[in-house]
Amino acid sequence: MTDWLGPNEWQAVVLSIQVSFVATALCLPIGVFIAYALARWNFRGKQILNILVHMPLILPPVVTGYLLLLTFGRHGLIGGWLEDHLGLILAFRWTGAALAAAIMAFPLLVRAVRLSIEAVDPRLEEAAETLGANRLRIFFTITLPLIRSGLIAGSILAFAKAIGEFGATITFVANIPGQTQTIPTAIYSFLQVPGGEDGAFKLVIISLGIALTALLVSEVLARKAQRRVLGLP
Repeated sequence: MTDWLGPNEWQAVVLSIQVSFVATALCLPIGVFIAYALARWNFRGKQILNILVHMPLILPPVVTGYLLLLTFGRHGLIGGWLEDHLGLILAFRWTGAALAAAIMAFPLLVRAVRLSIEAVDPRLEEAAETLGANRLRIFFTITLPLIRSGLIAGSILAFAKAIGEFGATITFVANIPGQTQTIPTAIYSFLQVPGGEDGAFKLVIISLGIALTALLVSEVLARKAQRRVLGLP
């Protein structure tokens, strides 16, 4: 594959996979917590939280990227503090690409996990609570095993969204080869120059391969999780 792809294209593939894994890892714990809160708890501002979670799906990705630049840029409200106190720079870095991808993927993960939690009979959790189990133990011993399929599906959706993210990424971290250039931005660069169709086509094939592999892994893991819930070997 290294002979088939040039150095810049190979770097874009590796960076895309790296960004997608980090973005999914960022989404997962927060997304599960938010999904559980939306599915099980009643509190003030619940509808507002639900709207905020799904906002990245409604806003144009370029707008999301611009808001990230205003907030997490080197002179942004949070970005300036991160640079001054932690030495962490997000704008025009691969870490910023991971943040942008995580924010765009977050609603998909939350929705998949929330639907799985809502499908679990709350009486199972209530029965465990009457036996003295606390909420944390109930979640890890009852709820989490029952939503494993939805958790896998949500994670794969988040990974796929992250690896295909373009608008927010290019706005927040630009398109710097070897630093912030991912597969979508590399394809865009190829299509801007005469004769770049061949390089773009190769990256499209790579994207299809990654997507199909992710779907296959998701299907296998989801079936295994379902069999475990049903007590099948």
